[in-house]
Amino acid sequence: MEDKELKISFASKEEYHCPVCETVFHREELLSGSGRLIAGAITDELHRLYEPSAKYGTIYPLAYPATVCPECWFASVDKDFSNLPSPGRQKILDTRESRFKETRLIFPSADFTKPRDLVSGAASWYLTLICYEYYPKEFSPAIKQAIAAIRTGWLLEDLAGKYPGYHYDWLALLFKKKAQFLYNEAIAREQNGKETLSGIKNFGPDTDKNYAYEGALYLSALLKLKYGPRDNAEQRMESLSAAKRTIAKIFGLGKSSKNKPGPLLEHARELYESIGREINETDE
Repeated sequence: MEDKELKISFASKEEYHCPVCETVFHREELLSGSGRLIAGAITDELHRLYEPSAKYGTIYPLAYPATVCPECWFASVDKDFSNLPSPGRQKILDTRESRFKETRLIFPSADFTKPRDLVSGAASWYLTLICYEYYPKEFSPAIKQAIAAIRTGWLLEDLAGKYPGYHYDWLALLFKKKAQFLYNEAIAREQNGKETLSGIKNFGPDTDKNYAYEGALYLSALLKLKYGPRDNAEQRMESLSAAKRTIAKIFGLGKSSKNKPGPLLEHARELYESIGREINETDE
């Protein structure tokens, strides 16, 4: 039996009832005390890195937050899991086999009947990305899909580091590009009134800090620079110019409020300069 002191997760006492297939299960929760999580740097994508613990080894906190039914693989963020509206339930049930097949093509060893590992953690966010297709606009599905996509990408990067040579780095890039599209789509939908962002309280994008709407604006601009299309130079310059204006708005908000997270403003300044350099190089 595993030493209790070395456990990194536990089964919650609360019973979860899948709204799709009615399976009853207990969610796996991450234990965070006793030196399990040693916070490291924050990347330009606002991703918190963690140092390995001498006692517990490397822990991946992002592997645990998504709630997944172990039977039908319906997945969402925890607060939305039991609140899936009725119209989406039958559609998710009908697509069960295709969901299994698509997920196993990328994550063949994914298994939600066992304690989560890195593969199942990444698969949990991929499934979340898929399942938000069946939530109505009141749940702000686009921004939640964007967050799920970038988290999938981050965990795939972790997999690439742990298992080099299995093309996880290439898959990570695909999900970063997907996140780029979804972040900008979510912002566009909010601005044109097609989809509200009121259905999300924590914008993440990681689990340690909520960078709010300004964080989403920042990421929409950053991801355009790093992963946006490059095949049409004119369109890219237009896109980057719009991204630069977005970052300028963040600067304005930062100067007028002491409540904006410091790391966000630091990264935003660096991004503003990086976008400016690419635009100037193209003009030359």
